[in-house]
Order: sequence, then C-alpha cells, then structure tokens
Amino acid sequence: MRLAAIDIGSNAARLLVSEVMINQSGLPEFIKLNLVRVPLRLGFDVFETGEISKEKIGMILQTIKAYKHLLNAYEVKFIKACATSAMRDARNADDIIRKVKLETGIEIEVISGDVEATLIYENHIAENMDKDDSYLYIDVGGGSTELTFFSDGKLVFKQSFNIGTIRLLKNMVNEAQWENMKDFIKARTKGFKHVTAIGSGGNINKIFSLSKRKEGKPLPLQLLRDYYKELSNFTLEERMSVYKLREDRADVIVPALLIYINVMRWVDCDEIYVPKIGLADGLIHHLYDEVMQF
Repeated sequence: MRLAAIDIGSNAARLLVSEVMINQSGLPEFIKLNLVRVPLRLGFDVFETGEISKEKIGMILQTIKAYKHLLNAYEVKFIKACATSAMRDARNADDIIRKVKLETGIEIEVISGDVEATLIYENHIAENMDKDDSYLYIDVGGGSTELTFFSDGKLVFKQSFNIGTIRLLKNMVNEAQWENMKDFIKARTKGFKHVTAIGSGGNINKIFSLSKRKEGKPLPLQLLRDYYKELSNFTLEERMSVYKLREDRADVIVPALLIYINVMRWVDCDEIYVPKIGLADGLIHHLYDEVMQF
C-alpha cells in the first residue's frame, strides 16, 4: 500500500511518499520512497502582514500541482495534506485552500498546534527506548514549537508555543513568551525521572548530519551550544559557504538551536536523540490507521 503526506509548514512544504509493508510479526513497516521539500517560506509573509501574498499563493499552487504529478506517478491511493502555523495565522487561508482543492483536487487541512504535537508523537519513537526515562519530543518549526512529554508509557502533556525560527528572525517573540514557555516546561516536568529529548525538524536533522554522529547516537547539549556559538559568529553567506547550507536553512538554523538549547536547559536534559522523524511521518502513520479502520 502506498501512502503520501503533504506538510505545509511556515518555512517549507514537504511531500513524503511511503510504502507500507506488513512484516513477519504482522506489524506495519513504513518505507520512504521519496521526500520532496520546497522552501515556500510562508511565515515571512504571514507573521509580518497577516496574510499570504499573491506571489506565494502562486508558489503554493505550483508546488501542490507538482506533488500531484508525483502522486500519480507513484500510484498513491491515499493522501493526507496538512498546514501548520503560517496557514493557521493567515487571514486568506480559506481562499487558498479552496483554490488548491479546485485546481488539484487535494484538500488541505489546517491543524492546531495541539494536533500537530499529537501527529509528531504518532511516530512512537520513545516506545522503543529505555522505559526508565521520561521523553520530551521537541519539534521546532518556522512558526511554532511543539512539545510532547511522555513518561511510564503514558502521554503526560502536549503543548504548542508560538515560538518558531521565522518568528525569532522577525523579532516577533518577546520575553514574556519565553518566560511562559519556561514556566510551563519547569512546572509540568517537575518530579519526573531523568528526561531524554527527542528532536524533530529540518534544523536538528542538519545539525546531526554536520556532527557526523553515528545513527542512533544522541547529541549532547554542550555540542548544540558549541554549534550555536560557532554559527552565530558567521554571516549568512559564511554559513552557506562553510557548512554548505542552503539559504533557507542557513538563516533559521541559529534560532532553531536557541529553542532546542533553552527547552533542554529548562527540562534539565543533557542529550537529544534525532531519529529523522517529522510531521509528515506522523501524518503517514495517522493516515495508515485511518485507512485500516475502513
């Protein structure tokens, strides 16, 4: 069975195409066939003006049309398309969704931060880890950060904060928002056993790749601090040149590191696992569950 997910974020849109195979234990295995990313950067419009510009609307339509061709080529039967923080905040989101549906047949659902956090948790990475630890999923996007806390095999809380990389670049996050996030994290994780972080999002994946760590090994908090200090001292052009980063990664990677570092400090966590998961993966898992119910 072939499934696909489209994740329209504040920085980029992603199409993930997966094949689902049932293994010898009777459990589904999700095999990635293709992952396509287009840097739409919707947050740069929305967080400043409150809506998505005509130019960006054209880009969204072209992107979804291209994705539609790929879906046909892969003979995908089931698809789920979701949009997050930028579309949540955009005044003209409904008009764009109607236009996309009309021109491509693909229906985009704008999901809340709460639902976004749940979908990221759908990957169930923590279930395969040491049961003696508590786990905090940290997903950093362009418009928001989703946190999901997991202990003793149970979901303790999930929370979304409007603190994201593009909002930080645009100086749209104030001290009170940071304090609110800090107080919430400290209060809700107090008294729990040792916390291990699980990071998702393009920026933490890029840091993991730069670190040359072995798959499955965690990144120490101190290493994130070192990268933050190092990258902050470079200009955008230098980051692109020295680290071979695309421009749409080079500008957001520093604010992303700041978010991961702060959250890990506040939860008193000294390392983060980066299992290469994201919202699109969670959407695929969720879609599979939906399909199997019918």
